[in-house]
Amino acid sequence: MEGDITMTSKHAPRSANPVDVHVGARVRLRRQVMKMSQEKLGDQLGVTFQQVQKYERGTNRVGASRLWRLSQVLEVPVSYFFEGMTDQIEAGEFGENDQMPIVYDFINSSDGVALAKAVSQIKNKAVRRQILELARSLAKDSAAKSD
Repeated sequence: MEGDITMTSKHAPRSANPVDVHVGARVRLRRQVMKMSQEKLGDQLGVTFQQVQKYERGTNRVGASRLWRLSQVLEVPVSYFFEGMTDQIEAGEFGENDQMPIVYDFINSSDGVALAKAVSQIKNKAVRRQILELARSLAKDSAAKSD
């Protein structure tokens, strides 16, 4: 029916919006690369560290003025928070072969952030490619041993 609005409970749980999750993951990545605690970031934003956690998980949406302040504190342009976002994320659809959920899991792990930071500091493209091939080899070997 046209104009029909479905009402939902104010307290009903909702899943995080994929755009908010993406922005939050980028906040977390940048904060960790800068070796900044959630508490320190919260202090600079005027919010609690719990609020920073909610932003990073995507459970709370980051408003425009807060996003602007985040860009200043984390020393990145506002566009940084949206880099890598695709139309599929915006629509909330992940294809079967889409790597974005894997990327979010990776960014949300401390090892993932440390590895990304270390690899990004390697300027030689051939060396980065060798690291990628090593990781693929180790992953295959690990999968074969678990079978």
